[in-house]
Amino acid sequence: MSGDTSKLGFNATWSMAVGGMVGGGIFSTLGVVIGIAGPLAWLSFVAAGVIALAAGYSYVRLAAAFGEGGGAFTFLREMNAEGFAGSLSWVLIVGYVLTDAVYAFTFGQYLGHVVGLGPWFPRAAAVAIVALFIGLNLRGVGAAGGVEIFLVWFKLVALVGLAAFGLARWSPPLLSQGAPGGGVMAALFGAASVFMAFEGFQLLAYDYDDIEQPRKTLPRAVLSAIIVVIVVYVLVALGTAMLVGAGRIIEEQEVALAIAGREALGTTGLVIVTVAAAFSTGLAINSTLFSTARLAHEVARDGELPAALEHRNDADVPDRAVIGLGAAAAVLAAIGGLAMLVEAASLAFLFTFAVVCGLAFRERAGHRLFTGFGALAAAAATIALIVRLARAHPWALAFLAALVLSATVGRPWLLKHVRAEPRG
Repeated sequence: MSGDTSKLGFNATWSMAVGGMVGGGIFSTLGVVIGIAGPLAWLSFVAAGVIALAAGYSYVRLAAAFGEGGGAFTFLREMNAEGFAGSLSWVLIVGYVLTDAVYAFTFGQYLGHVVGLGPWFPRAAAVAIVALFIGLNLRGVGAAGGVEIFLVWFKLVALVGLAAFGLARWSPPLLSQGAPGGGVMAALFGAASVFMAFEGFQLLAYDYDDIEQPRKTLPRAVLSAIIVVIVVYVLVALGTAMLVGAGRIIEEQEVALAIAGREALGTTGLVIVTVAAAFSTGLAINSTLFSTARLAHEVARDGELPAALEHRNDADVPDRAVIGLGAAAAVLAAIGGLAMLVEAASLAFLFTFAVVCGLAFRERAGHRLFTGFGALAAAAATIALIVRLARAHPWALAFLAALVLSATVGRPWLLKHVRAEPRG
């Protein structure tokens, strides 16, 4: 790496983008997408990845246009749309909380599958891992550091190796064995439902000033990382289904890759996949909580969230944001189901990405063909997911209504009544 060695070069930036997506994404979503799209689950990952590519392109072009990071909130603030920026940030923060809940839930399930202490253990482990990272963040130990590069490559090798075992057997009938019929429309519904598997790249938007030559490095790293992740997800979706059959993956969706690992290499494969899942989801919890707390602090500092979230402890950490967001994620992991959490998180990110692509189109940041496609595709996927949630999980309508009301009515009410709290 040339230039300022204190900044992130291409390798580190790329690794963080890949780690943000793979860090829990495929471990959490594989069984969900196969349960929706059946033999075309691989197409779901391609479709979701194409939308993510358009969104990633829009993010990096907007960051270059404004010369700063910070994501959707910063972009809207620069356009003097503070009120909408605050509401959208509220939706995005809820999405991050749901994502942390998915990662914690998945961590508990994989660990519980190996330990075998009963149905209570995975939920308890989910709460415990969130509590651990709340504590680490409060002490100022939030960033993963250089170990992230090693762990990203470990995960990639483990996932591609697992896929290779299945593809070597090449048994296409297993892709549909015990799975729903699924056509192209089912694949598109699947893409919308598991979109959260691609959201992690946007965390780099908050690290813009820490990246060496960001106008050059960020586009190359983010877009190439998304392409690599699409390929890995497709290989894993095909390979694992050919190892154990789609029906088994749906039946054991919480620990699908562990089942495939055991089929490939016995106990050794089970251990490798479980270790990869534990590290992936754990680091994903940590990095997401770290970034979300700072996002909440920034939004509060700009007067769009209650001033209580501006408070920092002696380690200069936004402690109230860390505790509040972490506690909410732990509760959801303890009471929620995998499919419902995954789809609710995907809804929040699809809506946010549709807005970001729309902003890039409006500001002529990049080629409007790409940004316009991203806006339309993400908006269409958002509508499709709302329709699916209404059919498959009626409770999600209540969640959607609550999210919209909290962003448009609840947030302004909170600002009016508690914004004046003295800053700590």
